[in-house]
Amino acid sequence: MTTIPSNNVPTFTLLDGKRIPVLGWGNGTGDARKTATESGKIALDAGIRHVDTAQGYNNEKETGETVSNSGLSKGDVWVTSKLSQKDGSPSNPPIPLASARAAVNLTISRLGFQPDLLLIHNPFLAEAGQLVPFWQELEAMKDSGELTSSIGVSNFRPQDLKAILEVAKYKPVVNQLEYHPFVLTHLQPVLDIQAEHGIITEAYGPLSPLLRHSTGGGPLKPILQRIAHRISSETGREVDSAAALLLWTRAKGVVAVTASGNEERIKKLAAVQYLPDLTKEEVAEIEEVGRKIHFRAYDEHMNIDFPVPEGVEIQQ
Repeated sequence: MTTIPSNNVPTFTLLDGKRIPVLGWGNGTGDARKTATESGKIALDAGIRHVDTAQGYNNEKETGETVSNSGLSKGDVWVTSKLSQKDGSPSNPPIPLASARAAVNLTISRLGFQPDLLLIHNPFLAEAGQLVPFWQELEAMKDSGELTSSIGVSNFRPQDLKAILEVAKYKPVVNQLEYHPFVLTHLQPVLDIQAEHGIITEAYGPLSPLLRHSTGGGPLKPILQRIAHRISSETGREVDSAAALLLWTRAKGVVAVTASGNEERIKKLAAVQYLPDLTKEEVAEIEEVGRKIHFRAYDEHMNIDFPVPEGVEIQQ
């Protein structure tokens, strides 16, 4: 883990040598999506230096304006965007291969700059059988200098990653997934491929066990509460279960992106960047408990032709 010198924001190094802040604020859900300008300003003012948006969130223009008007150098703010179907839904019509370059240029135009990272939002973005050629269009744009962004993928299953990696000139630098302890067992084939190729996992919904599980954390809840209490006692800072879960995500070498339109929560999110690491024992305990359960908050992508393995308890 390295840091951006301007404000000591922790980062991970990607395959292409660029450094991505390990914690980001996203504007893809809830109030964050509707208040991208106001909440984005709060996030940047609080010290967050990673903003995650997408074509399908319908707020790329607001994201770009917020970054450009922040008073910060663009080089100090990492911006991720994604090529999406309408409203980001994989059930909406895909982008034709002939329109791939126009889609990239649309994002650049809306933001007002090249994103630091550009993702294919899901494997259904391209027409059937066209996913690999679609990726190759992005590679061609990089070769010509039209696209300077790092490129990656999102919601890619094992078969999608394998198809791209068989021909890739530029490997995806990240795969952005719903990632938290309750999806680890299901994701293992994906994580194995990524580990082999040096692809970093980027988590959306990293707090889903606490925010979306019917029990508010299930068997993880007391573990996270205990860890939060330990860190609070040792640092004198107020640390909650959500912060403990984000620290676990960081300890796994995973970038965490979480959305919020609440000012207090955004400021708490920013503060996590400077909290100490979990112990190896705490990381292992969370993982051991999480792997026994399968709970997914966003099931529109990964469950298609990628079944949950037997022997894990599926919960709602």
